[in-house]
Amino acid sequence: MRLLKQFVAVLAVTFVGSQAIAAVEGNAWLTLALGGLTAVAAILVYAWVVRRTERRTVTEVARAGAGARIARGVLIGVGMFAAVIVNIAFIGGYHVKGLGSVSGAVALFGFMAASAATEELIFRGVLFRVVEERTGTWIALLLTGVVFGLMHLLNPDASLWGAVAIAVEAGFMLAACYAATRNLWVPIGLHFGWNFAAGGIFSVVVSGNGESRGLLDSTTSGPALLTGGDFGPEGSLYTVAAGVVLTLVFMWLAHRRGHLVPRRRRAVGVEPATATVS
Repeated sequence: MRLLKQFVAVLAVTFVGSQAIAAVEGNAWLTLALGGLTAVAAILVYAWVVRRTERRTVTEVARAGAGARIARGVLIGVGMFAAVIVNIAFIGGYHVKGLGSVSGAVALFGFMAASAATEELIFRGVLFRVVEERTGTWIALLLTGVVFGLMHLLNPDASLWGAVAIAVEAGFMLAACYAATRNLWVPIGLHFGWNFAAGGIFSVVVSGNGESRGLLDSTTSGPALLTGGDFGPEGSLYTVAAGVVLTLVFMWLAHRRGHLVPRRRRAVGVEPATATVS
């Protein structure tokens, strides 16, 4: 029941925010403002509902150190995507034609902030955390990662391979990031940094949602398995490999810090003693 209440609360904020952002499409500064407002509202609502339903301090979105943790996540996300783009460019699959659109990047900043915050709250804050309590970290990572990948089948130009790639490089990696840090700030920052680097800086297709108008005017071409094709670089083998590496690093950190939750075992009942007649 608490999972449902938390999920519905964050989803409601997500829906209202997405409708507001869609209503001001074309106005970069209003999109930025509404995207930031949606992200903040979703976090506040999540904290309030979790506090009410679980009767505890919501440490995963504690204010102390939030800025530094978000910045750390952003750096990881931008660095990861930049490494992927460098590899694609090395094989001649990514080309910069010139400067792109500052207003487009501003709008994407707001949109990506809302998307990163709401998706992390729903998938890692609610779904992964609650499933982990019942199944342990590894099974929760697998199950929620698959669900995260399947959700992207709803995107334009989506494919089964794209969903598998998203499950591995994002679903697994972001869950592992949460397991390692035990806060939502780093995963939110990482998710935002990745998405904004893709659309807002390098101007490539993000999860099959069409070309973005970011800071660079660019084109991609070449083998779909390496460039990602119509789905964007998230469908690239380079991205999947980077996601696997980061997932393993985060899970190693989670293990080292004692953050892994073991699988809950059912209590074994004691067989009643049988009386013996001598």
